[in-house]
Formats: sequence, C-alpha cells, structure tokens
Amino acid sequence: MKDVNTTKPTGMNSLGLKFSVVAFLAILVAGLVFGYAVVLLQEQALFEQQQAAVQRTAKNYARQLDARLDHKEKSAILASQVLSRYLTDNARASGTIPRAGRDNIIRQQDSFSAAAIPAANLKSDASAVFSHSQLIWQQLAPFMLEEFSRFYFVSKHQFIRVAPAAMLQPLTPEHNLHTDLYYLEATPEHNPAKLPRWTSVYYHPIWQDWVVSILIPIYVKEQFIGVSVADLTLSELTRNTNNIGYWNRHTQVLLFNAEGRAIRAPDPFEELPAISDKNVRSANMVYQGDVVADPELRALVARVVQPASRITNPESSYLFAAAPVKHLNWHAAVYLDKTEIKATLQQFRGRISFIFIAVAIVLAALLHLISYQFVLKRLNRLSGAVVKLSRGDLAQDTLDNNRDEIGVLNRAFTGMSAEISQLVTGLNERIAEKEQAERAARKLSKAVSFSSSGIMLTDPHLSIEYLNPFLTELLGCDERSVVNQPLNMLLADEMEQLSTEITQTLHERQHWRGDILLQHQKLPAKQFWVSLAIAPIRDDIGNLLNYVCAMQDISFIKQSQKQMEHLAYYDILTGLANRSYFRDQLRKAIAMAHRGYYNFALLYFDLDEFKRINDTLGHDAGDELLKEVARRLTSRLREEDTIARLGGDEFAVILSGIKDRHQASTIAANLQQAFHEPVKLGTHDVAISASIGITVAPEDASEEELLLKHADLAMYEAKARGKNTFHFFSQDLNDAANERLQIENQLREAIRENQFLLYFQPKMDIRTEVITGYETLIRWLRPDNTLVPPVKFIPVAESTGLIVQIGEWIIWEACRFLARQQSRGYDVTLSINLSVRQFNDQDLPLIVERILKRTGVKPRAVIFEITESMLMGDTDAAINQLNQLKRLGVSLSIDDFGTGYSSLSYLKRFPVDELKIDRSFVKDIPQDRNDMDIVAAIIAMAQKMNLRVVAEGVETLQQVEFLRANGCFEVQGYYYSMPLAEQELSQLNFTVNT
Repeated sequence: MKDVNTTKPTGMNSLGLKFSVVAFLAILVAGLVFGYAVVLLQEQALFEQQQAAVQRTAKNYARQLDARLDHKEKSAILASQVLSRYLTDNARASGTIPRAGRDNIIRQQDSFSAAAIPAANLKSDASAVFSHSQLIWQQLAPFMLEEFSRFYFVSKHQFIRVAPAAMLQPLTPEHNLHTDLYYLEATPEHNPAKLPRWTSVYYHPIWQDWVVSILIPIYVKEQFIGVSVADLTLSELTRNTNNIGYWNRHTQVLLFNAEGRAIRAPDPFEELPAISDKNVRSANMVYQGDVVADPELRALVARVVQPASRITNPESSYLFAAAPVKHLNWHAAVYLDKTEIKATLQQFRGRISFIFIAVAIVLAALLHLISYQFVLKRLNRLSGAVVKLSRGDLAQDTLDNNRDEIGVLNRAFTGMSAEISQLVTGLNERIAEKEQAERAARKLSKAVSFSSSGIMLTDPHLSIEYLNPFLTELLGCDERSVVNQPLNMLLADEMEQLSTEITQTLHERQHWRGDILLQHQKLPAKQFWVSLAIAPIRDDIGNLLNYVCAMQDISFIKQSQKQMEHLAYYDILTGLANRSYFRDQLRKAIAMAHRGYYNFALLYFDLDEFKRINDTLGHDAGDELLKEVARRLTSRLREEDTIARLGGDEFAVILSGIKDRHQASTIAANLQQAFHEPVKLGTHDVAISASIGITVAPEDASEEELLLKHADLAMYEAKARGKNTFHFFSQDLNDAANERLQIENQLREAIRENQFLLYFQPKMDIRTEVITGYETLIRWLRPDNTLVPPVKFIPVAESTGLIVQIGEWIIWEACRFLARQQSRGYDVTLSINLSVRQFNDQDLPLIVERILKRTGVKPRAVIFEITESMLMGDTDAAINQLNQLKRLGVSLSIDDFGTGYSSLSYLKRFPVDELKIDRSFVKDIPQDRNDMDIVAAIIAMAQKMNLRVVAEGVETLQQVEFLRANGCFEVQGYYYSMPLAEQELSQLNFTVNT
C-alpha cells in the first residue's frame, strides 16, 4: 500500500482554527443582526407609544374643547330662554325711551349694557323690547360675560342691546344690522328648524375682532322677533393650544378647519382690518384660515379632511393624530417630529454593538478550547490508526469507547478491521454457494419457460428483459422486438396514465397488483385484460435487482363485468351515466387531482321551464326532450369527459384536464350552443335552454359533497341571473348561502322571541303642516342590541315563507298602534306594506277582518300598500283579492308607482285609492327636468282618476314647493321626519290631525 501523508495540519489547515473563525463570524453577525432588530423594535415601540400619546392628547383636547363649547351653548340657550319668556310676559312698553340723537339713532347706556335703534323703527312692539330688555340685561349680563366676550340681542327692527356697554360705540347710522352674518343665519329662511347654531369664524364689523358666535333665534308666539348672540373671540378659543403637549416638550398643536386650513389666533400686535364703508357693506367676512406651510403636515391634514379621496399615504416624518371638534367643524391635531425620537436611540446603538462584538470574541475563544479538547485530539488518534491499517498492520491501538459520535466512529473502525480478516476466510464458502445458486436458477428458468401464465422480468426501471413463451404468444410478438423496451409500451392507449401510478406505487410500496388493458402487438384492434402482479427481486443485502411480472388473461371476466356495470351505472332512458356511476367517476377525478395529474371542472345542468313542458305536452314528450338533450350534449363533449343524468331534468358533466376557468367557460358556452335549435316534439317546436353551474377542482374544493354543493349554488345563481346562462362558483356564493341559512335560523328564533319593532314615518299635509298619517316600517332588534336592516332579512323571509307570520304580526301591532292614536282623538291613517306571499295568501282577508274587529280601529284609516309587480301575475286573482279587502272598508295604495311595468289598462281595473310616487323620481328635483315632468304627469293622472297621490323621499324645501305647485299635498320624507319609534313621535314639532 502507498504511504499516507501523516503531517499534523497547522494554520488555516486546522479544523479547530477554521471552526473558531466561523463561530466568531457567525456569533458576530447574529449578534449584530439581533442588536439591529432590538433597536428597530425599540424604535418601533417608542414610535407606537408616542403615537398613542399623540392620539390620546388630540382626542382629550378635542373633547375638552367640545365640552367647553357645549357648556357655553347651554348657557347661551338658558339666557335666550329667559329673554324669550321675559319679552313674552312683558309685551307692552314701559318706562321712558331717550330721544334720538343727531344721527337719528336712539341710544341708551348703563353700567350693564348699551342699546340702539333707528328712530324710524321705534314702533309699539319695538318700544316694549327697548324698555324691558334693559332690566333683563342687568340680570343676564354678569352671568353671560363670565362665559362670553360679548352678549347681545338684535331684533327685526334693527334694535340692538349689548353687554358690555362700551361695545356699541363704533355703531354708525349707515350700518345695517340685518345684513350681518350673525343675524342672517338665525332668520327663518336660513334656520327653519329654529335651532341654536354656531357660526364660522368671521370678522365682526362692530367689535372689529375675529369671533365665533352662538346664535339662538327668539320667537314669541311662533313669530320671529330677533336673535340673541354670544361671541367668543378667536384668541380666547385658541389660547391653550400650545400648552397641551406637556408630556413631551417637542409636541406641537395645530387647529384646522374642514378645508384643511390652519386656525390661529391673530397676533396681539397684528393690525386688524379697519372698518370702512366697504367693510360695513360686506360685513360677512369669514375667516378662511392659513395654508399649512409644511408640505408633509399639509398632506396629513388633507388625508383627515378628505378621507374618501385617493390621496396617497407617503411615509411621513411626523407622528400625527387629529380629532374632530364637532361644534365648529374643526379638527384638533397634535404632531411630533420623528427625528427628535430617533436622536435618543443613537447612543444606545453604539453601546449594544460594542457589547455584541466583545461577546463574540469571548465565545469564539471558548469554543476553540472546547473543540480541541473534546474533538480534534481524538480525531488525531483515529487518523493514526487508519494510517497503520492502510500499511497492513492489523494490530491496532486501543481507541476510546465513549458514547459520542467519535466513539461510534472508533467502534465502527474497530469492527471494520475485524470484518476484513473474516472476509478472506469466508471467500471460498461464498464461491461454493454461488455454484449451488446457479443450479437452482437453471431449474427455475425451465419452470418459467413452460408456465401457463405470462411471466416477465424487467430491470429496476421497468425496462423489459425477458418474456416467457406463453406471454409472447398472448401478445403476438417476438421476444427480441420488446426486450429493452419500457413496460408501458404493452399497455393500451387509455392505460397510459396508469403507468405513472404503477411507478409511483412501486416506489412507495415495492409491489403492485391490479387489472390492466394490454394491446396486441400485431392486431391494433385487439385488446385484452390481464390481472397483473409485480413484485421485486432483491439480492442478499436488499438491493433491487429486477421486477417479476405475472399475468393472467381475464378478458372474459371483464366482458361480463362490463355488461353488469352498464345495467348498474347507466340511465335507461338516455343511455347516459346515472348518479351512482357519476359519483364514482367524481371520486376518481378527485383522487387524480389530489395526485397532481390534472384539474377538472364540474358542470351542473338544469333545464329551464322543463316542468311546464311536462305539464303541457305530457311526460312522453318530456322523455323525448331528455333523450334529445342527452344526444346533443354528448355530441359536443370530448371522449375523456363524463356526462350523467342525475335525475329529472338535472345533468352533470366532469370536464377532465381543465387548465383554467377560461377553458371551462369556453366548453360551457359550446354546450349551450346545443340548446339554440328548438326540439321537435310531435307537432310542436319547443325552445329549450339550461342554467349551468360550474365549479373547478381542486381550486374551489377537493371533497365530493362540497363540489356538488358548490356546483348547485352556482347553478341557482345562474337561474337567478335570468336563466339560459352559466355561472362559476365563488366564495361569495358560499358565504351568501351560509349567511342566508344563518339569517333564516335567527328569523325563526326572532319570531318566537318577538324581537321585532315597528317604526312609523309621518305623512304630512304640506298645506297645513299637519300629520295626516303614518307608514309602518319593521325593524329587527337582536338580543345584542344590533339592528338588522330589512333589506337583509326580508328577502330571506319571503323565500322561506316566514314573511306570512311576520306580516300578520305587523298588521296586529300596527292596528294596536292605530287604536291608541284614535283613542287620543287623532284622526290619522296608517299604511301597511304587504309582501308578495302575504298578498297571495287566500286567508289574508279573514286575518285582516279578525284583526280589525279585535282592535276596534276604523277600517277606512287602514291603508294596505302593494307594488305593481305583485299585480302582474294572475291579474284576475289579484283583482279578486283586492275586492275582498275593499269589502272590509280598508284603502289600497300602489307603492313605488312608476318603477314597475303595469299599464294604465290594468290600473283602471284595480280598485285602488292611492298612488305613491317612488322616491327615485323625487330625489333629483329640481335638478333633473325629466323627473319633474314624470312626477307632474303622475300627479295629473292620479287627479283625473280621482286617486290620492303621496310623494315619498321628500328631503328639501324645493321638492316641497314643486309638489305643492303641482297639486300633490301629501308627502313623507326626511325633510319632515325619519321613521321613529312610537315613544319618539311625541317629540315632533307638528300638529296631528284630529
């Protein structure tokens, strides 16, 4: 043997030194990465903590400012109420009124207030206000000046009384108080609701200061007499903005309005605009605010005031938070520069880097000592023993026998040395055993050659090495033509995919057994079934040498099975696969998809209007139609696809090897072409169509029942979209079905637990502003105090029939409400909406009659609202139902008139009393001229037919004026009131018809 180099490695050739260097670098890198991560996490945590503090400060400041304004608003309201009562109780003038000065203005001043009025406007009611307001101002001024900078009253006669008294000195005869903003915004034209109102920041033309005012209109006996005003200066509102960030000296505060412009108090030394004639004439100068100078702050402010816009969200250098100030439509923002926070982390970064470098050096040195002591020293001894063995010296040194990896290596080396000596002595024995095995192999070869079963040998890769004579005769081939060919060359074309399964199974389980279809090598049309068993042949140490394949011809058995399966798995009428065979094929397709061979699509067909054809032409015609549909579908499918009739007019197709949804939709569109031509059934040409639901596996699901459910959901969605189309399954369909089932279950519980409420929306006579009736609206209040909107549960109740129970409950509760109204002396009507199912219920007239008798309400006050679509099915039945209701004395109304498809010829046959103009025609008045013409035409038509007309969805004064001008005097909508609970109706400021 050659000498082996035994020089001890030094320098970088030493494994110990390499290991120590690698360990040092690894620890250093890991430490620096960890330290960097710690610093980043600390920086992030500090940012989050500071951001939370910024948000908390902004909210607290906005809340405090709102609370302060709310308190001042209550004080102003209280003062205006005292003033209103005082002026009401003292309607006549008393006391002496001073003479007018040279400027024809009557002035008066005491220590509490000052007053002024043009002499030409001093009438009896103005004199009363002039004389009595002085006394009440002596009581109100001390109280109001603690809360406000100024408190004053301006009447419709241009009378003004203000506290403190010195404020009225700049008033000039040319100044028209009625053109000032604080008066205009309180007048009935600008404040029809008579509510207190905060103004924007504006420049006061008399006080020459920027102020915000709380305006409270004063009415005496429902007549507007003037407005009480309380001013807050802008400097007073903003004086504490720089003192709220006490927790961080770098915190800054910003107030901005709805346009995103900064609000700031004027500088004490800033020169304010002087009062001139021009300023007096344009006294409504509103404070616009300042542009935020910092672009980043300006972008953050823009995102607050325009949340619905597409303003990008760039990385900002500020921590920023804003909270709304509701009374003034402002926002209070608090922000902090991130660079100030990052500065505190710089020193921490340097210290942690130094610590990790020191730790890496110490750990590397320690690992070097440990590796040498426990590993390298022992490896050197083992390498010496290997060198001695390589020189032929079998007398080995004693190596350690520890229980670690090197100890295992030492024991393995010792055992290997002993085995080498044993191999030499056992060589002769092996030669004798080999001769004996050769004799046994010759006997086995003869047995295989004369066997009546097909025997084949392949290499480990399933390439053919040997066929016995019986198998070559069965295949009709010569042994030399198939040797070294792959085994799958013998398989029929339809078994091509099975070869991959055989290979995979042999790799996993080492053997395979099954039935396969072989191809005769000389007769292409001849195929035969064999039972194939493949088993491995291994050597003594378990290595795979060959595979042995044993085959038995079972063609006659397969032919019998095929006949039986056709009877068991195929539909007798159409010749298509039946449900059992389809489910079996679906499971096989799922298994192939699991193994990654291909995706497939499941199509679920349902013929549209098949029941109508069966009912009109008979079941024999229906059977002929099903046969023709099966024939057309089969002609348009591929050989590898599976089509089955599941029952009735339901068909299903498995499309194998689908690449994507586009390919599935192309095939589905091609299948729908099969329905374009009508079917000849006897003497009738019948047009047919189908709704198709499609789901793709394994993308949508990989379980049998789920796939069928998904395809069914998609098919029903196709029907819902108008039939004669196809629709793919989506998670939204599944979620909608689950939500629909959940709502149905909760609805049943809601009916049992009586979880429904009734709301009532007033109907107004716009000529008198008197409430003439109400419309009943249902609300569902769950036990967790959440309201479910009707649009979410009414369709479910309609489809499940629960709407009949709910509708009967609505009629009961509505009539009880109407009975309570009538007992209070109110002569009002009550509109109740009827659902489709409820209207078609034959027992509806009996139910209504029983409820009217039990509750004792006047039938003429009950109005049942129906939609046009409810009347367009069986019109004769609908008219009969309407007549039965009319005999009870109730009124009938067509709801949402103009949105359906009824004609005037039908309308004149229906015994209705009222038309309700749909809100879709009213909402765009007066902007949309077409809607205005339609509404005017409906009103004129209703008047010609002696029908009441009611407009829904009225929300603006312009809409009210248009309807009044066109003769529609009964309306409902948010302009007057939203739907309210019964206990809230008493809060309405309208008279109820008696």
